[in-house]
Amino acid sequence: MAGSDRRREPVTGGPAIVLVRPQLGMNIGMAARAMFNSGLTDLRLVSPRDGWPNKEAIAAASGANLVLENARLFPSAQAAVADLRHVWASTARDRYMLKPAATPKGAALRMREWMALGEPCGVLFGPERAGLENDEIVLADTLLTVPLNPAFASLNLAQAVLLVGYEWFQAGDATPPEQFNTRKTRPATKDELEGFLDQLLGSLVQVSYFRPPEKKPSMVRSIRNIFQRADLTEQDIRTLRGIVKELVAGPRPAGGRRRATRSD
Repeated sequence: MAGSDRRREPVTGGPAIVLVRPQLGMNIGMAARAMFNSGLTDLRLVSPRDGWPNKEAIAAASGANLVLENARLFPSAQAAVADLRHVWASTARDRYMLKPAATPKGAALRMREWMALGEPCGVLFGPERAGLENDEIVLADTLLTVPLNPAFASLNLAQAVLLVGYEWFQAGDATPPEQFNTRKTRPATKDELEGFLDQLLGSLVQVSYFRPPEKKPSMVRSIRNIFQRADLTEQDIRTLRGIVKELVAGPRPAGGRRRATRSD
C-alpha cells in the first residue's frame, strides 16, 4: 500500500531488531522496510550469508535507506545483544526451555515500559530456514511466539519483523505518562551478565562440575537460564562475582587475610 510522505519527520528508535545469519539480501531489505514502517531503526546483522552491504537488500527496502545505512554488523548473537537489558527470541517451536513466553502484543507493551525507564531492549530473529539455535535462544529472557494457525504457523522473516514492529508502534499510546524506577542500582547489561557467567562456568570447569562430559551443553544452558530469569542488577553481578572469587580462593586463615603469593 502506498502512503509515504517524505515531507514528514520519520519516527525513529525503538528496540533493536537482530537478524541472526540472514540468508538473502532481499529478506534483509524487506525486514528493514517492515522496521521503518513501524518506526524502528536499530538494525543489527549477525553474519549475513551473502555479505554486507548488499544490493538486493537496498532494492527490497523500497526507500527504508535510513535503516540500512545505520545497520551494524556483529560476529555473533551474543555480541549483538551485549549492550541490551531485555531480549526476546522469536521462535515457532517448543524448545523445551524453562522460559516465559509472550505474544508480540505482550512483548511490545513490556518493551515500552522498559525503554521508558531507559533500559534497552531487542528481539532476536533466526535464519529463514531453521530459525535460532538453542545456544542463541538461551541469550534471551523471554520467548516470542505468534498465535497463528497451528497447522500452518510459518512466517517469513519480514512478516515476523512486521508483526513485532506493528505491535510496538500500536503500543505507543499505552505507555504510562510517568513511571518511577525504585531500584537503587541500574540493571545489569547483557555484557556484564556474560562476564559473570564466564567466570562462574570457568570455575565450575576447574572443579569438574560438569559430569558426565556429554551433558555439559545442557547443564550450561540450564545455569544460564537461571541467571537470565533473575533480572539481576549491576550490584548483583558485582556481588556474585565476588562470591565466586572467594569460593575459588578457598577459606581464609584464622587472621582473616590470605597471604600474598610471590612468583619469581
